[in-house]
Amino acid sequence: MSRKLGLIGALLLVIGLWSYPSLNALYQTVKLFDEDRIVDNFRSANKLWSTRVMTASTQPRPYTQGDPEALPEQFQFDGNKLDTEQFIADSWTTGLLVIRGDEIRYEEYFLGNTESTATISWSVAKSFISAMVGIAVAEGAIESIEQSVDHYAPELKGSGYEGVRIKDILQMSSGIAFDEDYADFNSDINRWGRGFALGSSQDEFAASLTRGGQPGTQNHYVSIDTHVLSMVLTRATGQTVSAYMQEKLYQPLGMEFDGYWIIDGAGAEMALGGLNLTLRDFAKLGSLYLHLGSVEDQQVVPADWIAASTMADAEYLQPKADPDTGPSLGYGYQWWLPSSESGEYMAMGVYGQYIYVNPAQDTVIVKVSANPFYNDPGYIPSNDFANLALFRAIAAAGAD
Repeated sequence: MSRKLGLIGALLLVIGLWSYPSLNALYQTVKLFDEDRIVDNFRSANKLWSTRVMTASTQPRPYTQGDPEALPEQFQFDGNKLDTEQFIADSWTTGLLVIRGDEIRYEEYFLGNTESTATISWSVAKSFISAMVGIAVAEGAIESIEQSVDHYAPELKGSGYEGVRIKDILQMSSGIAFDEDYADFNSDINRWGRGFALGSSQDEFAASLTRGGQPGTQNHYVSIDTHVLSMVLTRATGQTVSAYMQEKLYQPLGMEFDGYWIIDGAGAEMALGGLNLTLRDFAKLGSLYLHLGSVEDQQVVPADWIAASTMADAEYLQPKADPDTGPSLGYGYQWWLPSSESGEYMAMGVYGQYIYVNPAQDTVIVKVSANPFYNDPGYIPSNDFANLALFRAIAAAGAD
């Protein structure tokens, strides 16, 4: 009997050792946003998950240092004056960069981050994926965004994505039934996150989703839509997301530091939010779009793709002001669109990540954060519109 128990014990030990990396990854994921861990976790993704590195450009394009600009001491939000310095601290900002006229006008780091710290983008990554899709369309690897996603990713046939246009996916209008509530442990996005931590395939997760509405009729935010875009991109180009980005964006934009994507157990990038870059290199996408896709004399992303990406071309994509629920943002091709007279647009990620572009003020602002109170709806520093108000005040102050 003791021999049998010994064999069982040995077997359990082997199983435990074999599964330890996955269980540890799951534990780390569950604890990812804890107040005492979140800051370090957001700058240490390569210690928590497998990654694929992109190397700094062989021809880096650093921003020049312009005349320093002080931030406005206060800004208005929802009828109240907010103290800028306090807001930055209360939103757990780890870096804030203001680029005006292609020059650095303000750059500060907090909570231990520096100019060389690569930090996680969360959904800011979606706007980079959109840019790469635009390049693939321009180069003919993707014939048209009117095609269905399963034309390029046949493993999506039979799923809720079968027959859905690439354009509808770009505009978060796939019709897929999905709960994106990060505060709900059992939501679809958190269910995806736990599977990711255990090494599950994102492709298989996407293929398991079902239709909840008619595609192209309603803007419903589904992060997995961006993974589907990456499936189309990789099948169409024959390259990983990282390799394609290295060639088409990282090198021509002159990225100054190495960056990386988190990858799943099957080796696919976490396209919906796993990009890790420095503040200055995040800003380069904003500058690229501000200049309608060109870097000096090179057209990196087509100008017409930039224009289409940053406009809402259907009523259901327009920003709205609801008297009961308040304002909402519009949506382009993986870019958020405020109601605006100056053509502003933003890339946004959970827990306080932003690339804000204001063409009228020739301004790009990048803010990265590690806000553990992000899911508290009453916490003003977590409010996207409060952060937008800060960005507008910064842009306006620099133009005075």
